[in-house]
Amino acid sequence: MQLITCLLLLLCALEFPLLLFFHADAGEVGVCYGRNGDNLMNPASVVQLLKKNGITMVRVYDTDQAVLTAMANTGIKLVVALPNEMLASAAADPSWAVQWAKSNVKPYYPATDIRGVTVGNEVFQQAKGLTPQLVPAMKNVQAALAGLGLADAIKVTTPIAFDALKASSFPPSKGEFRDDIAQSVMSPMLDFLEQTGSYLMVNIYPYKAYASTNGAMDINYALFRPNAGVVDGVSGFTYHNLFDAQLDTVYYAMDAVRSSGNRTVGTMLRGRRKVPVKHGEHSWCTYCDGVENSKTYTNNLIKHVVSGGASTASYSPLDAGAVGTPYRPNDDISVYIFELFNENEKSSAEESNYGLFYPNGQPVYQVDFMAGGAPSPSPGRSSWCVANSAAGDARLQAALDWACGHGADCSAIQPGKTCYQPNTKLAHASYAFNDYYQRKGMSN
Repeated sequence: MQLITCLLLLLCALEFPLLLFFHADAGEVGVCYGRNGDNLMNPASVVQLLKKNGITMVRVYDTDQAVLTAMANTGIKLVVALPNEMLASAAADPSWAVQWAKSNVKPYYPATDIRGVTVGNEVFQQAKGLTPQLVPAMKNVQAALAGLGLADAIKVTTPIAFDALKASSFPPSKGEFRDDIAQSVMSPMLDFLEQTGSYLMVNIYPYKAYASTNGAMDINYALFRPNAGVVDGVSGFTYHNLFDAQLDTVYYAMDAVRSSGNRTVGTMLRGRRKVPVKHGEHSWCTYCDGVENSKTYTNNLIKHVVSGGASTASYSPLDAGAVGTPYRPNDDISVYIFELFNENEKSSAEESNYGLFYPNGQPVYQVDFMAGGAPSPSPGRSSWCVANSAAGDARLQAALDWACGHGADCSAIQPGKTCYQPNTKLAHASYAFNDYYQRKGMSN
């Protein structure tokens, strides 16, 4: 009903074509639940911890029976994994993949709300020798799920590290995958993900990018605090946070990869791939930079995601113009925070101290998964009215003027005000449309 109201109020009143407006949903924030520790809570207690903190989305790194059983009938959405050590078997033998799916997925679904299977993890970095087998393994696991009638509900993906992109991928519009994987692996992989309606998972650690600049990067830009922004001189987009810039870098890299079915020599086909990107691991380094910045980053990240992805310098969860990223303004954003616990059996002190919680369930720092009372995306995902960039500046300006003159409060997008940046017709129109909708549509 909210979407219908939005369209009636804006489309009928403004008498603009349907293409002028989109409906956007809030993103989702989950956690990575690793178990490399000898003092962690049992899975049943973990479920209670998740519920207490309003966490409804979890990524695990295997298909442990105790974990999958504990997650049954909880409403928690789960992504499970086929680990790197099983990748070769899954790639070599379709019947092995079928048996794996029958033993590790089918017995638990649908009581356990399994939404995805990650095949391998950072294979290009952690298991380089298996790189040629990655896409065949993904295809065999997907075929196995299809044979069990589960392929529509459970999507197959793989997490890649951010260093799968070239070091020269700056600004975002120059994002490209490394030459050794771009056409040989990423091309058939992206084709597969597009054909199966799945997504690419990318593990991104923004602190590493910040630290690599040796102080040249504004810490406010990295921590989602108000800042002057960084302009991509090629695309013209202004980025007000590192998160959006890194995510768009991946999107640009995806779009730069030719389809494996069209390999014309010397031709680079740039077209927008219909493959979403999800952050499979995402965190600020507590061990590297202290608790306070980690707390700031994590809480601002959550606000950013549950608001739909803020494109302004203001990070209120109610930011009406906050949708997607500059390059993909209508795409939802989903993030798995790395990670749930400090795990004492990790390979280094840094790796052991990424947790949101200590092993006994006490918080390392306070995290508000509801973003200060922002509407939860599940159940009842929040709705926004946002503008379509294809409408053009003239039509956007006309619609903006109408909305501001018929009840929308447009004071925040005036020069010098909190939501003035980015100073584009698209951002300002989205703000005005949504404010109109929140005031008029949701009161009906």
